[in-house]
Order: sequence, then structure tokens, then C-alpha cells
Amino acid sequence: MFTGIIQEIGTVAGVVRRAGGIVLSVRAPGSAKELRIDDSVAVNGVCQTVVRCAGDIFEVEAVEETLRKTTLGALDHGSRVNLELALRVGDRLGGHLVQGHVDCVGDVESVEKRPMSWMVRVGFPEPFSRYVIPVGSIAVDGVSLTVAAVERSTFTVSVIPHTLEKTTLVDVGAGRRVNLEFDLVGKYIERLTAGRMGSGGGITEEKLGAWGF
Repeated sequence: MFTGIIQEIGTVAGVVRRAGGIVLSVRAPGSAKELRIDDSVAVNGVCQTVVRCAGDIFEVEAVEETLRKTTLGALDHGSRVNLELALRVGDRLGGHLVQGHVDCVGDVESVEKRPMSWMVRVGFPEPFSRYVIPVGSIAVDGVSLTVAAVERSTFTVSVIPHTLEKTTLVDVGAGRRVNLEFDLVGKYIERLTAGRMGSGGGITEEKLGAWGF
């Protein structure tokens, strides 16, 4: 489990392709000294398992399914990546609950640079639009952000200077592909209510009363 608060920007030190997957070597002096084999780490918002640590470099293996659903396959030597170590019990939840299970890849449509923020507009597959709400939470390349505006299949986030300084979002521009993870709570609510509603349509006052609300 993660929070979407990036702790370090790492640099890809190597990419080895193996049987449909890849082994990523990431140079990250701060994170590597805390990581051990079998630990979880979020790389651009993708939860990965550490398979090797040596000095200031750690390695992870991204399998076929991960490459299909994320942007990790596009990383190359020298790519900068957002890193977050797994949440410890008792830590402050500074962002929002993030699993590191990317839902889909979005496309940056535009970046409007304002004096105190960047307004980043991202397009995403329309079937996921039910998970995006104004002033709701979303993880973009592992960064916890608040949705400033939403349309049918696009959303806009306002990125403050501190976040730009501490993450790779400062590198984004039109055409950049980004990993998206939608709000965990919303997905669970949808799943639970779908099972109780059956084929009877949406949530109504009567149904909420029958469920004890």
C-alpha cells in the first residue's frame, strides 16, 4: 500500500528484456539503502517487488501483464522515475490510499503553465470515467493529485511548484503517456453495491434504507 507521496526521483540504470518481460535497474541512493529483497516499491505508480539490491541500485522484474497495462516498457537508460516505498503501519497518510495497481494509461493532452501552478489535462479511456469525480483523488505516475475538473474522458489536475520539484511531472508535455490509478474506495463501493443491486438499476433512497443506511 502507498500514499502517492513521492519520496525520491530515481534514474533507470539498465533495462534487460527477458521472455516478454523486463528487468529494470534503478539508481536511487535514498530508497536503495532502505530496500531489501522482496520489499515492495512503486515505480511511476506501479507496485513492483525488489529482486536485487546492490549499493545505490535496486532491481525489479516487470512481467508481460505489467508491461501491457503500464508505461514501464517504454523506460530506457537514463529515464527518471517516481519512487515511493511501501507505507508503514502508523505512518501519516499524506496523499490517499494507492495500491500501485495501475488501471490504465492516459495521454497528456495539454499543459498550461500558470504563475503558481501547472494545469495538466489528461485523456483516458471513457469506461473509467465513473471513477473520476471533481475534487476527488487520482494517482498520475504514482503522484497523488486532486482532480480540478473532469469531462467525459478527460480530467485536469493542478500541480503546485513543490510537486513539480519533487516528481517527474515537471517533465510532462503534450503526448506524454502516464500511468493512472483511480480511487480505491470508489472501486470497492462500486463492486459492493453492484452485487447488492443485481439488475435493479441504480442506488435509490429505498435501497439505502433496506441496506440499513
